[in-house]
Amino acid sequence: MGPRGSRVTDRTQARVLVVDDDERVRTVVSWQLEADGYVVVEAPDGAAALARIADDLPDLVVLDLSMPGVGGLDVLRRVRDGDGSLPVIVLSGRSGETDRIVGLDLGADDYLVKPFSPGELAARVRSVLRRSGRAAPQPVTRGSGLVVDPATRDVVADGRTVELTAREFDLLAFLVAHPRQVFSRAQLLKQVWRSDPGWQGEATVTEHVHRLRHKIEADPARPRRLRTVRGVGYQLEP
Repeated sequence: MGPRGSRVTDRTQARVLVVDDDERVRTVVSWQLEADGYVVVEAPDGAAALARIADDLPDLVVLDLSMPGVGGLDVLRRVRDGDGSLPVIVLSGRSGETDRIVGLDLGADDYLVKPFSPGELAARVRSVLRRSGRAAPQPVTRGSGLVVDPATRDVVADGRTVELTAREFDLLAFLVAHPRQVFSRAQLLKQVWRSDPGWQGEATVTEHVHRLRHKIEADPARPRRLRTVRGVGYQLEP
C-alpha cells in the first residue's frame, strides 16, 4: 500500500463505513451522515468491518472500540498494517487518557467519547476527510429557487441567503434528502431530533416547520415547498 493520504476516491460522494455493535448508534450516525450527503455503509462487528473495508473501499471509517470478537483496536491495527491511508475516527465509551493515547498511537485520526453529538461527529468527519485529501464534493440540491448545500450548510431561497438554526437546517436537509416523501411529526421527531413523543412533544416539530416556512417560502401561508399533508405530516417539494 502507498503512504497515508495517497489513495483518493474518484466518487462524487464520500463513502463512510460505520462500525458499531449497537444498532441504535449505527442508525443515529448513519442518518446524520446521510443528511450531510455521504454514502453510508454499516458493519455490526469487527469481522464484518474488515470485509466491508475490502469490498466497499470506504473513504473513512467510524469505528467503535468495544465490540465482541474482533475488537476495534484489532480492526485499527489491521487497517494500519494494510491500507495505511484510510482515515479512522474512533468512538469509545472509554474516556481515560490512556485509552485515547493507545487509540491515537495506533493511528486513529480522531477520537470521540460516547455519548457524543451526531452533529459534532459529522463535523469531525468533514475535517478528517479534508485533511486526508479524500473529501468528495457533496451534492448541492437545487430546485424551484431553493439551493441547499450540506457541506457549507448554506441555504439560498429565491436568490436570498437564508439564516437557519442548526436544527432548522437538519430538518430541511433531512426532507431534502427524501423529496416528496411524507413524514409524520413522530417520524421527524425520531429521525431529526433523535427523540420520541414519550419525552419530547411533537409540537416541537410543528414549531420548527412554522419557522422554516417563514424563512424559505415566499408566502408562508401558502407554502409551495414545505407542504402539509393533512392527517399525515409534512413533505418537501423540490
